[in-house]
Amino acid sequence: MSVKSIRIAHLFPELLNLYADQGNLAVLSLRARARGFRVEVVPIKLREPIDYRQIDLIMLGGGSDREQRVVSEALAGYAQDLRRAIDDGLPVLAVCGGYQLLGHSYELPSGEILPGLQALDLVTKAGTSRLIGNIAIELPETLKLARSTVVGFENHIGRTEHSHQALGRVLAGHGNNGVDHAEGIFVKRVVGTYIHGPLLPKNPHLADLLLTYARAYRGDDGTLEILDDTMEWQAHDQMLARLNVARKER
Repeated sequence: MSVKSIRIAHLFPELLNLYADQGNLAVLSLRARARGFRVEVVPIKLREPIDYRQIDLIMLGGGSDREQRVVSEALAGYAQDLRRAIDDGLPVLAVCGGYQLLGHSYELPSGEILPGLQALDLVTKAGTSRLIGNIAIELPETLKLARSTVVGFENHIGRTEHSHQALGRVLAGHGNNGVDHAEGIFVKRVVGTYIHGPLLPKNPHLADLLLTYARAYRGDDGTLEILDDTMEWQAHDQMLARLNVARKER
């Protein structure tokens, strides 16, 4: 029997790796290996080419404004192929700065505008204060996951607005802009979010959703063996309790 494999491209790890993004990669890798998959994480440094035929999932992490400026200056060379890959169903997890860079632009506090990848109809402007703290959101019903909440930590000065479906509705915390009660973005197989610290250890259902998408992208039915997530859910529920948010199951 052949061993199935999952290849995860970690884009620009030398720059966009500020918010415990290695933790998200570790969770994806461990959960895939526990099911018998061979996993390879492929670091792709800025200005290196991306062979989209060889990857099943992209991880785009967060960085400071200085690092985002460096990345922004080199994004034009990636934009067309990445947009095509997203349209074809390539899964992407983009966190904080990576999430912002998927859009049209990010306006810094100085007024300088950093062009994004133009992959999603999304615009970010810096606010006058940071949005910081624990957060809980409710995922859309269309995802049909066993648990509908996602928990984590947010810390961002950016205020993001977009025309796509949000990743979730804010139950506690700030979300995209602290105003419209939306958090993140969910379009095609792209998950963008301001939740980091990292995101996936307390949210195993979201990790499995990304792995399912990665398998589906290669034509697999995406069905994953069920794992024992007792400890992960204990951590998840503890955060819900801390935020006075009721546990939600579907």
